Amino acid sequence: MPVIHTHVSVKTTPEQREALKAAYGKAITAVPGKSEGWLMCPFEDEMPIYFGGSDDQPAAYVEVNVFGRSVPGSAWEKLTESIMTALHTTLGIPEDRTYIRYTATTDWGWNGGNF
Repeated sequence: MPVIHTHVSVKTTPEQREALKAAYGKAITAVPGKSEGWLMCPFEDEMPIYFGGSDDQPAAYVEVNVFGRSVPGSAWEKLTESIMTALHTTLGIPEDRTYIRYTATTDWGWNGGNF
């Protein structure tokens, strides 16, 4: 039950979102037990994002949420590298204007109930 929610300041095309979704699908396997089969990828583009007091360059804020008690730090490190590379390659967003927030939780609902 991973979710990678991407907020970017630039406009995206369906092809760019597809490319990011594909990159995220590969990247999520860094987290033990996670796969693209359960991955949800909401995208929000053209958001005003101020970073360091300025909105004059592209920026991104990404939230990664997974079902579980804990995730090894090495998995988050791999995800950071993969997500930032994908955002830079696909949308031209600099790595130094990107934040990623990670959360692992056992409180997760789906299909009318909770896990």
